[in-house]
Amino acid sequence: MPYPPPPRVPSGPRRRSLLASVAGGALLVGCSDGTGDGEEGTAGSPSVVERVRVRAARDSRGIVERYDAVLAAYPTLTALLGPLRSEAVRHAAAFGGAGTTSPTATASPSPTATSPASAPPTVPATEKDALAQLAAAERALADRRAEALLDVPGELARLLASVAAAGAAHAYLLTEGAR
Repeated sequence: MPYPPPPRVPSGPRRRSLLASVAGGALLVGCSDGTGDGEEGTAGSPSVVERVRVRAARDSRGIVERYDAVLAAYPTLTALLGPLRSEAVRHAAAFGGAGTTSPTATASPSPTATSPASAPPTVPATEKDALAQLAAAERALADRRAEALLDVPGELARLLASVAAAGAAHAYLLTEGAR
C-alpha cells in the first residue's frame, strides 16, 4: 500500500524553531560569567553594562512618573495602579536608580522622581485612555529591555529579563483594567 504524499511544508523556519533559537540565545546570554573580554565598547564591557543599567533605571523612573501622573488625575485607579507603581519603584531601585519615592507612596507625584528638564507626562482625558497609554508604555519598555538582553552578561541580563516579563504582565493587567 503506497503512503500518501507528505503535506506541503512551508519554506523557511518554523515558529517552534525560531522560539527555540531565541530561548537558547537568551539562555546563553544569561549563563555567561559576567566577565568582559577587555575591549571597550563591546558587549559585556563595563561601559556597555553601565549604560544599560543607567538607562534601565531611568526608564523605570520614567514609568513611575507616568503612574504618578495618572494617579494624580484619576485617584480612583489607586487600587489597580498602586501595586504596579510600587513594582516599578522596586525595578528602578534594582537597577541602582535613586530619586524615586518609596513603594508605599501611591498617589502623589514626587518632585524628586521628575527631573527639572523633563515635562510631566500628559494624561489622557479618560481613565480608559490613560490605562491604555500606560499599557502601551509598559509594553514598549518591556520590548526595549528584552532587546537589551543581548548586550549584557549574566546577572544584569537575568534582571532585565525578569523586569521585562514583569512589564509585560503590567501591560496585560492594564489592558484588562481598561476594559
